Amino acid sequence: MPRFYCPTPLTTGDLLDLPASAARHVQVLRLQPGDAITLFNGGPEVPTSSGGEFEATVTQMGRSQVQVQVGGHTPVEREAALRVHLAVGMPANERMDWLVEKASELGVASIQPLMSERSVLRLSGERADKKQAHWQSVAVAACEQCGGNRVPRVHAVLTLAQWLKTPTPPDAAQPQRLLLSLRPESVGLREAVQSTASAITFLSGPEGGLSAVEEEAALAQGFAPVTLGPRVLRSETAAIAALAALLT
Repeated sequence: MPRFYCPTPLTTGDLLDLPASAARHVQVLRLQPGDAITLFNGGPEVPTSSGGEFEATVTQMGRSQVQVQVGGHTPVEREAALRVHLAVGMPANERMDWLVEKASELGVASIQPLMSERSVLRLSGERADKKQAHWQSVAVAACEQCGGNRVPRVHAVLTLAQWLKTPTPPDAAQPQRLLLSLRPESVGLREAVQSTASAITFLSGPEGGLSAVEEEAALAQGFAPVTLGPRVLRSETAAIAALAALLT
């Protein structure tokens, strides 16, 4: 059954117009009145969402408008118990799109795009805003496809120095902080995770990694260096490999 993210309060029995992005998707699929769909609204736009999924039925199809009737609620959740917030040096070209998509499929709680000394991709102003909106839509599409009911928030682009001033996500007072690093004192990722941790902020650098000065700044903020093993991975591969180890 097709799944759609609907960032609005949902109540069984309501008639509502789907938001523009979901309506376009319904029209692309050529659904018709009477067809069944699934809606979910867990995401950054609806912080008070009850989670789970709602059955719904298409009732009207217009040129640009799609109306549905909301049906029963199923309190199913497919999110990991460990909330992982990924702060990542943005890889260039299409690799950031791929990273956001795969991180969302794995169940990341949020994504913080960062610029650091060795970053190839540099964004600011309107261009940065457009990229943030684009990556948020990539996260939505990934959750619609994979069955996730909680769309991760993709935060506005920051420099590493800006972000290190406030690296704590709002939903976790004391998350464990881990830094992907080639430092000789780095320990294995699974070994480093505390058994009592309910949330982790995971920092991973761009192509070429973080500079020594940047790593020292992160360590000063309480980040512990971890490693994924002896191989040197691409920046986007390393971030996804870490998430897979933490979330699956």
